[in-house]
Amino acid sequence: MRRREFIAGIGGAAFGPLVARAIEPDRPRRIGALMNLTADDPLAKIEVASFGGELEKRGWTLGNSLRVDYRWGAGDPNLYRKYAAELVDLAPDAILAIGGTAVAALQSLTRTVPIVFARTTDPVSRGLVASLARPGANTTGFVQYEFGTAGKWLELLKQIVPKINRAAVIRDVSETSGIGQMAAIQAVAPSFGIEVTPIDARDAREIERSIVQFARAPDHGLVVTESGTSILHRKLIIDLAAKHGLAATYPYRYFVVDGGLISYGPNETDAFQLAAAYVDRILKGEKPADLPVQAPNKYELVVNLKTAKAMGLTVPSTLLARADEVIE
Repeated sequence: MRRREFIAGIGGAAFGPLVARAIEPDRPRRIGALMNLTADDPLAKIEVASFGGELEKRGWTLGNSLRVDYRWGAGDPNLYRKYAAELVDLAPDAILAIGGTAVAALQSLTRTVPIVFARTTDPVSRGLVASLARPGANTTGFVQYEFGTAGKWLELLKQIVPKINRAAVIRDVSETSGIGQMAAIQAVAPSFGIEVTPIDARDAREIERSIVQFARAPDHGLVVTESGTSILHRKLIIDLAAKHGLAATYPYRYFVVDGGLISYGPNETDAFQLAAAYVDRILKGEKPADLPVQAPNKYELVVNLKTAKAMGLTVPSTLLARADEVIE
């Protein structure tokens, strides 16, 4: 659980030299963005600002030399299909896709419009790209996790509450990444003496019912895996964990900022900045097939001491020393 840098060919490849002056193409360029949250989600606003800000740093003027059309899937496969069709019909120069479901919906409609994805896990096994080094066709982007990271969430749970012997794992069974993350957690669970129970995160009602039922037993904890559903319902999950005294680990910093206990995962804005860099390169003539799929360049450990104190937990000093950020 030491801090570690994941450099997967990024170096200067994704960002390269920034453009010093505004770009004035012969015609305004247009890109689409198929997002996985709702438009009014505070996190969505941060993501849009991160993506647009990086494009502007590279010389594009939003609303002038470049137009971005956003659509919001909100974790609903039907909405992904609907909005994917809308975006493809706009004949954009490129499309940003958040999550594997969004990518698959777009690929079912076009193999020519360039697609840059972010927050997508295991794109090779899902058939979204041919390989990481040579993605092929019209799609490339940035993976969010390697499955082994999921085992770290369970390890953190055991470190912060050594007596835990049972853990519920919130996963999205509609995503292959949910299956992969669960398998990684199950593989390490015996070494920590923890029995794991999956919670299928299909909707808010099922999440609440399953957590309430699980919380009736003692010496238990919660692992929230990475998925569009867990992100969409993060406030509900955090509130339920607090209400039922469940120590919980999360995949992103913003869960902890919102009151969660501890997180380990990539920075929430890096993927959007990197994706913007790829979109910029595509608009300037490069092909998705020539841009390798890349991994996050950093994983962060974040601890909320205020939440720990409210739960009567003492965070080990060794864990605090390794943390990238401590919220008090």
